[in-house]
Amino acid sequence: MKKKAKKPITTKRLAIIGMLGGISAILGLTPIGFIPIGPTNATIMHIPVIIGAIIEGPVVGVLVGLIFGIFSIIRAITAPTVVSPLFYNPLVSVLPRLLIGITAYYSYITFKKMGKKSSIITLVIIWVSTIFYLGNNLISGLNTGKSMTLLNIFLILITISVGYYSFKKFNGDAVEIVISSAIGTLTNTIGVLGMIYLLYGEKYVELTGGDTAFVGKAILSIGIANGIPEVIVAMIIVTAVVSGVKKKV
Repeated sequence: MKKKAKKPITTKRLAIIGMLGGISAILGLTPIGFIPIGPTNATIMHIPVIIGAIIEGPVVGVLVGLIFGIFSIIRAITAPTVVSPLFYNPLVSVLPRLLIGITAYYSYITFKKMGKKSSIITLVIIWVSTIFYLGNNLISGLNTGKSMTLLNIFLILITISVGYYSFKKFNGDAVEIVISSAIGTLTNTIGVLGMIYLLYGEKYVELTGGDTAFVGKAILSIGIANGIPEVIVAMIIVTAVVSGVKKKV
């Protein structure tokens, strides 16, 4: 008697895809999903993709990523910025978003196999680095009088709280979620900016007001400005959501 093949898409997974896809749609069609940074937008639309991949696997992550990519094109059409025309190309707006679920899931699985000691060391490094970055921004904001001071204080408090919760409730195993959140986020940032660099490098820098003589450096600086806040927010939200889900399971 033949065993029935395991279905990659079950009713439960379809429901999760629909729910997370709906969240991505809301984030994509409203300002909630975007953090304005100069002429471009950092985004939190990748977070449902990472959550779906960690909880239900790469297939769910890829499908939610597809929804993310589609709504990136819709956003580029309905709420254009100077660089929006570049996002009409699916290689820029869709392909990198499909890869988020894959990298997030397999990095999660890889670090799940790590020993507890290595996991704790890695987690400490990540959280200390995050708090150091936010603290540096806070000090710079106080010195220059920038309006982001309260946001940095809030993020520091949230980061400390989630880090404490991770150690206390997850006994060091939260490293899997934290790292996969960071890798999934960087997949989005590097993937999108990498495709822009390959296809539209000089045009992108010109549109964003950069020096076209230093295309690589200009795109890298935009990647750092967008990517680091995205990583921090993703680590905080994904860790809180996934740890809550796993606690109930």
